[in-house]
Amino acid sequence: MKANLTHAGIQDLRSVLELMEEKGELSRVTGEVDWNLELGTLSREVYRRKGPSLLFENIKDYNTPNARCSKLATGLFATNRRISLMLGFEDEVSNRELIDYVIKKNPQTIKPRMVEDGVVHQNVLMGEDINLYDFPVPHWHHLDGGRYINTLGAIITKDPDTGETNVGIYRGMISEKDKIGVLIVNSQHWGHHWSKYKERNEPMPVACVYGWDPIMDFLAGSPIPAGVCEYDVLGAYREEPVPLVKCKTVDLEVPASAELVVEGHISTDPSAKVLEGPFGEFTGYVSDIPTLREYIQVSAITHRDDPIFRGTLEGSLPGASGENSYMSAIQRSAIAFNILKGQGIPGIKDVYINPVTNGTTVYVQIKKTYEGQPKHVSAALWGSGAAQFRYKNVIVVDEDIDPSDHSAIDWAIAYRVNPGTDDLVVFPGSFGSTLDPSTPLEDRSIADLGSGLWNRMLIDATKTFRFPTREKWGNKKFPPTVHNRPEDVELVKSRWDDYGFTNWDAKF
Repeated sequence: MKANLTHAGIQDLRSVLELMEEKGELSRVTGEVDWNLELGTLSREVYRRKGPSLLFENIKDYNTPNARCSKLATGLFATNRRISLMLGFEDEVSNRELIDYVIKKNPQTIKPRMVEDGVVHQNVLMGEDINLYDFPVPHWHHLDGGRYINTLGAIITKDPDTGETNVGIYRGMISEKDKIGVLIVNSQHWGHHWSKYKERNEPMPVACVYGWDPIMDFLAGSPIPAGVCEYDVLGAYREEPVPLVKCKTVDLEVPASAELVVEGHISTDPSAKVLEGPFGEFTGYVSDIPTLREYIQVSAITHRDDPIFRGTLEGSLPGASGENSYMSAIQRSAIAFNILKGQGIPGIKDVYINPVTNGTTVYVQIKKTYEGQPKHVSAALWGSGAAQFRYKNVIVVDEDIDPSDHSAIDWAIAYRVNPGTDDLVVFPGSFGSTLDPSTPLEDRSIADLGSGLWNRMLIDATKTFRFPTREKWGNKKFPPTVHNRPEDVELVKSRWDDYGFTNWDAKF
């Protein structure tokens, strides 16, 4: 199934757009669309209809001959088929195949290579020429506090002690033409870097990359282990070193063929704050009231000729999950699988995350060999650093239950869970998400707690080993199900075409 071309021939955003168009997964939107709410609303409706990725080519106020940037690409990750194509498969593969591929590639590294120059420096803006409003950054949702430029941009920072680079995805809202208000969470990788810069009382250099090989975003949005640079892992995915170029005003490196880069610093001055938020977050809920937060003071903007801005409508809703939800579901499933294997838990068969939950709920399928095994599973996941915003609810099922089939999950919960027993376990007061509206505001205060607090839950929907065997059940602990015998199914299969069904063209 793997394509012959390295990484499906993808080198930058433009080559992936060509691939999506060739595969029927890209629609060019040629009619005028307003950046103010209309573009975001249209994106949501396309998600709801399981439509293609979108390249907006006629954006209001940016469709004039002298516009610096006139195009915006979104929705590239919004289905498993597109993720499969971008990972180099010839067509869509199963959830498990995607997870297995990510598990294989994530530990691999190929160091990047430095180049003298790149097309990202075809245009360099400094001083009075800096204007973030020159780019078609949408006001995505009517309750957003402003125009969010950092939705699927890769944010580059560097550890001031070790020099290790981190590439992450963190939200950011345009405050002024040269300022981006940001939310820094101490437990995230750039939060670790930020803490060190504050101790030194030095401004933190930042570079924001909008539009390059989408695998950059795929990796930037997942918790690669501390000390491992996403550029190195990205090189392994691409099977060649990532070509990097030095920024113009900060000591950081960015992909040489990126569409657009914003360079700047975040001041450690406690008074250097701007209002940021609210924002339609990945939970599908809008975050809290506008809050004074740190900001990136922009020192330079560099971009390709005729750049394509890259952004996304955040927030999962039932039936209308976006691209961050899909890529997060694959990455978080793979990371959970690795955590469980790494802890030596036997019998892990599959891990599934529905995109709508972004990993807040995770389903684990096991071959059960001992009674405490589901608790072993949940303890391993909850004790991992990847659990900061994920794995709040862990549902463990037997190997006869498809973890991606909600009817099967409901059946297992209905007939294998006994409420009031340790089939339901609540683990209170764990570190967790600052964005979950089911928890009180005071339990989400970064300023007071340094992190959010979560009460986590395990649902053990496996068959218990505590029941005695029954002779009437064939010396088993559970009664038999009403599944057909294999030999009876084979008989029906062999005679399928003889039954003479009318008004039904089903094949066995």
